[in-house]
Amino acid sequence: MLFALENVSYARAGRTVLGNVSVELDEGATALVGPSGAGKSTLLRLLNRLADPDEGTVRYQSRHIHEYDVLALRREVGLVAQLPALLPGTVAENVSYGPSLRGQACRVDRALALAGLDVAFAERPAQQLSVGEQQRVMLARALALEPAVLLLDEPTAALDEHARDAVEQTLLDLRSELSASLILVTHDQAQARRLADRILVLEDGRIRTLDQARRS
Repeated sequence: MLFALENVSYARAGRTVLGNVSVELDEGATALVGPSGAGKSTLLRLLNRLADPDEGTVRYQSRHIHEYDVLALRREVGLVAQLPALLPGTVAENVSYGPSLRGQACRVDRALALAGLDVAFAERPAQQLSVGEQQRVMLARALALEPAVLLLDEPTAALDEHARDAVEQTLLDLRSELSASLILVTHDQAQARRLADRILVLEDGRIRTLDQARRS
């Protein structure tokens, strides 16, 4: 078991986003699907403490998530947000930012290669890249910290079909090259089937497997 949520509830601006959710997320690749506003992104943020539940417990590797130092947790459980949010400067500066905060060297070339980018991108201004390229830099920045888990929030939502296919192939390649687990939020069930071993549906405050959701 990688994560366990036990009776987790979360409200924002007086609206219940998650209501009494209990689920276990195993190692490997898991996709979370469901309608817009179902709380998929919120659930993802609970897994590395970008948000905390109002009620209930989140466990990581069987330990209460509050037992971990929050910054250490976020290095081990990396989040790639839906929209690129790069720092001013070069690609290399963005990729090496996290390791530099820890006083560690960063193999920028390796992180870029894992994210499907040529090392020639290292000195390019990050803000001048296409959206698809920026999304890959975001992935490389997360990979530079050598996380045990990658949280991916709609990683291809802003991309055209060609860029989406390229990023999906990169994620499939990562699964074969790294031991990291992936937890993917997507609205696209076809993408979930392409990328994940297990598909969970979040709807009406409950989590079910895709087969369960189809039978209901």
